[in-house]
Amino acid sequence: MNIENTQECFVQLWLWLERTRLLLYRQCKRFCVRRVLKSWFGGEANDDFIWTICSLSELAGWDELPLPSLSPRKHRELLRAIVAVKTGISFYKIDLKALDAAYSIAFPKSTPMNVNKKADKHKHQPHPQPLSDWRGEYIETLQM
Repeated sequence: MNIENTQECFVQLWLWLERTRLLLYRQCKRFCVRRVLKSWFGGEANDDFIWTICSLSELAGWDELPLPSLSPRKHRELLRAIVAVKTGISFYKIDLKALDAAYSIAFPKSTPMNVNKKADKHKHQPHPQPLSDWRGEYIETLQM
């Protein structure tokens, strides 16, 4: 497969990642970064290649990955690192909007990619300001 920085390629990578998870599950093997890279790239996935991907995505090679449909953040960083290494472009120039949109296409009924951002937005609501009486003294908002 030709890996590019496009939404169509990202959809294929998300689906390929899920198929690889199922394949490794059926073979009773751990679903980790090292096994995914070995199954995708064969002999090209040597220790240096795996180390580069792991350091960019901030994942450990043997740590088991969760389901892509339930917690996509780690997988997004993994796919981002793979595309950056295979295309030769910077890790920070990967099109994250296209990657997130591709996730929504590949897994339409699963956890939204930005669910944590929406929760954090509501968490940081400003606190109500204390009311002042006509003399300029502050009254606690809880006293009534």
